[in-house]
Amino acid sequence: MNYDAILVVAFGGPEKKDEVIPFLENVLRGRNVPRERMLEVAEHYYHLGGASPINDQVRALIEVLDRQLDEEEVSLPIYWGNRNWHPLLADTLQRMTDDGVQRALALVLSAFGSYSSCRQYRQDIERARETVGPKAPPVDKTRLFYNHPDFVAANAAQLSAAFERVPTERRETALVAFTAHSIPCSYAENCDYENQLSETCRLVAETLQIDPQLWKLVYQSRSGRPSDPWLEPDFCDYLRDLKNAQSDVIVMPIGFLSDHAEVLYDLDVEAATVAGELGINLIRAATVGTHPRFVRMLCDLIGERLTDSPVRPTIGRHGPSGDVCPADCCKIPDRPAAVPRS
Repeated sequence: MNYDAILVVAFGGPEKKDEVIPFLENVLRGRNVPRERMLEVAEHYYHLGGASPINDQVRALIEVLDRQLDEEEVSLPIYWGNRNWHPLLADTLQRMTDDGVQRALALVLSAFGSYSSCRQYRQDIERARETVGPKAPPVDKTRLFYNHPDFVAANAAQLSAAFERVPTERRETALVAFTAHSIPCSYAENCDYENQLSETCRLVAETLQIDPQLWKLVYQSRSGRPSDPWLEPDFCDYLRDLKNAQSDVIVMPIGFLSDHAEVLYDLDVEAATVAGELGINLIRAATVGTHPRFVRMLCDLIGERLTDSPVRPTIGRHGPSGDVCPADCCKIPDRPAAVPRS
């Protein structure tokens, strides 16, 4: 396929204190979320200085990705658009249209398939194109990469580095909790989110030869009505259930690509507080961020589409995800009210 631009698509986040409320209002537009709940989430951002680091993290990723593509003689401009905050997708699509872009390939910064992590991004891209009008370029999306060998390797490297912070004599008994964003069970029933997460965790654990009894997939960042069932166990509940039986727990935010606000607050503040009260030595592994193997993978995802290569590298029990998502994937019933963050 002939592409003349790359579009990096991210969630977006506020960059200063007075953007927090407008950002959350934008995220929650059309959703039945009490304002009190929104203000509660706003306090998380204020605790972190009134901003999310996600935009700076995307800028850093684009910088190293652009450099890597130049080294591989792939001369495509990289544009960046967010779902929920500036630079917004519609503004970016307008700029791409003005620049004469004819067809773009989107790198959505999400490894797993669910409504909010895949389908909604595709819908937002199409909505932005409709806003721009008939001259807006078509935008194709790269495949999901939860089982790409370089994604697994990058996560394994970050987890291995975290193990180095456990006292040598206790490393063989340290527990590993892989965390991901919880979603409503009604969402999970209509997608492969849980299966994909479990596969990535298993592959990373096997790479590091971690005993299956010593690792577990848990969830964080649950929101919405208490009456709505969401994926469990919650990470803080998991820690409480240990009842001081374990002194070392490494938490690996496998479901996230960068150390943004949800990772920083939910793990480094809330979970760290619970761990401290329980006497647990909680060690947080870094996300893949700009790890060289992760950047290498992004380049591969671009390259396989530029060349129409039939090769789609994967490891594990599942094959590669399709370049085009099935029409019925990741559909959802009536959405429970929730407050996503970045």
